[in-house]
Amino acid sequence: MLTEVDRLLVATPDAAAAGEAWRRVLGAEEVLREVCRDLAAVRRIFRAGRSEVEFLEPDGAGPIAEALSQRGRAHVWAAGAASPDPLAVARTARTSGAEVSGLGERRLVTLTIEGAPIRFVISPEVERDRVGRLDFLYEATVLAADQAGAVGKIRDAFGLDESVFTTITSETFGYTGVLTLFRADQLHRFEVITPIAPEKTMGRYHAREGACLYMGFGEAPDLLGIERQIQEGGVTVDRPEGRTAYQSPDQIWIHPPTLGGVMLGVSRPSMAWMWSGHPERVIPL
Repeated sequence: MLTEVDRLLVATPDAAAAGEAWRRVLGAEEVLREVCRDLAAVRRIFRAGRSEVEFLEPDGAGPIAEALSQRGRAHVWAAGAASPDPLAVARTARTSGAEVSGLGERRLVTLTIEGAPIRFVISPEVERDRVGRLDFLYEATVLAADQAGAVGKIRDAFGLDESVFTTITSETFGYTGVLTLFRADQLHRFEVITPIAPEKTMGRYHAREGACLYMGFGEAPDLLGIERQIQEGGVTVDRPEGRTAYQSPDQIWIHPPTLGGVMLGVSRPSMAWMWSGHPERVIPL
């Protein structure tokens, strides 16, 4: 029922500044500015590739103000996915025990994972023209200690087929994970990761924040161009040995201060298949 990760929703004290950061680094463009009364927030939506990022700034007391008070800084408040039938998704999620509420034609699905609210906004499918340097988002990451429990809740809430899921491990970043792919042979998924190295960045983050939405991932044709938009210290680069600084990396991780509180990974086209079950699909540079 889910077809793609289509957006990230970001709680921020300054939507204008966050949007400007995405414009500068990724060429994102603002497409809507409005008051979202359901969330007591001013919402500014930016198109990034064929996906969208919603920056939610508190407009009085409400869930966004509460989230910022609890976390103390801007962060990914919800992950968004598209469906041809959001109401059917909502029914499945409610049957699984998730909390479901309306956001106009969209549905907000909240799962309780290790005592924390993990939110997903399900929107109708929409075709969008590509804008800026990103092609599209394909992943939103949930950080959790009980990996099997979190995966099970996501699987049941969204009626996903576990037979197409795939597992990953990163010694570099110190985690194990499961990619809950929406459909076979498609990249879009929610990722559930569990830190296995408490001394590393992810382990320290989890110790401080607990279960939460951690980051997003997208694909872009010109990683080198994106890399050059970012000041030193604002990005981690995976450039294989033997490539020069004038050649594309395989992937980059843009640090939260660079993108208004969002950690965003970006891979070059086809590269994500290396860890998504079909390494033979990776196109060499």
